[in-house]
Amino acid sequence: MDVFITPLMLNVESTESISLVEAIVIGIVQGLTEFLPISSTAHVKMVPVILGWGDPGVTFTAIVQLGSIVAILGYFWQDIRQLLVGMWQAITRRDYESPDFRMGVGILVGTVPIVIFGLIIKVFLDEQYENARSSMVIGLTSIGLAIFLGLAEVVGSRKRGYEAVGFQDGVGMGLAQALALIPGVSRSGSTITAGLFMGLNRETAARFSLLMGIPALLISGLAEFLNPLSPVGVTPLVVGLVASAVSSYLAIYWLIRFLKRHTTWVFVFYRIGLGLAILWAIFSGRMSNI
Repeated sequence: MDVFITPLMLNVESTESISLVEAIVIGIVQGLTEFLPISSTAHVKMVPVILGWGDPGVTFTAIVQLGSIVAILGYFWQDIRQLLVGMWQAITRRDYESPDFRMGVGILVGTVPIVIFGLIIKVFLDEQYENARSSMVIGLTSIGLAIFLGLAEVVGSRKRGYEAVGFQDGVGMGLAQALALIPGVSRSGSTITAGLFMGLNRETAARFSLLMGIPALLISGLAEFLNPLSPVGVTPLVVGLVASAVSSYLAIYWLIRFLKRHTTWVFVFYRIGLGLAILWAIFSGRMSNI
């Protein structure tokens, strides 16, 4: 890339014109990183900029995120159905110790913190928040969350399985989920980290994290569509949506199976490398801190 840009200076500029190649790449990046603990915000912002495409804009970002929502609803459809039916049956029987009831309430309670803080930011701190979404912040938070995830791997007991998930896990992981409002933290990264700290095994922490993310993603997607939308071609939107949905589904499938047999250290090292690369690019003048 140095051959084509001298000196290499990457600036984030909004664009309304998106090619099919850009739509596919950005859709895949969104899908793969939305559910892995590596921050979709960091990648969806940085990858197009590094490739010289600029910021894809609010409209396209909102649409491709919808692809991730479709994927997670499709993957967990049976779980969601079982959870809703189980909660209803528990309420009618007044069996408030039912696993389905405890997990469902945990998800609902866990969604409250991110909604409250999100509304506070949207209503009172919107301009300041946009100014804080800088490359420097993303680099630092990528490293910061990696440290906590690594610490959770070391100190977490990982003795509790899916059947043991309950209200307290929803509260703890819900508070951690609110940290995802900080650019670069990663919603799945913060919640999986919290789950490991609370003694959940890796697969359970990931599965509950993904289920808990469904209400948050739906609310976030709705909030994006409330913003003014700029015109973008229909074909790139459809292509980006499909690419996001397919790659999201594959990412969910892979993550749950990977964490059955492996640790999260690969994500720790990846996040540290990503954060250091971003900070190096900023301080070397190869990337503007926007």
